[in-house]
Amino acid sequence: MPGFLIHVGASVLCSHGGQAQATSPNPRVTVSGQPTVTIAAPWLVAGCALPPNAGGPCVSAQFVTAATRVTSNGQPLLLLDSQAICAPTGTPLLIVASQMRASAM
Repeated sequence: MPGFLIHVGASVLCSHGGQAQATSPNPRVTVSGQPTVTIAAPWLVAGCALPPNAGGPCVSAQFVTAATRVTSNGQPLLLLDSQAICAPTGTPLLIVASQMRASAM
């Protein structure tokens, strides 16, 4: 299913409200003037509200699904409907806002 490409300016949160940021932007493909992100890039999470006694906080995340037909540097690009898993909690990342012009499959 097609989805909009994710760029470094996208608003991405952990399930507990922590802000996630890609560690390796992909400057080879840009959308809305900002680099996209590939599935290989790990994400860092800051400000997760899950307390340590509940298994938190979320510290990092890795996307596990991405575009099936569009790649850059041999890696699939992330889409608005891509799924990620946070460590150490195992909860998902939520992409709450991104650009809405360029899409891929």
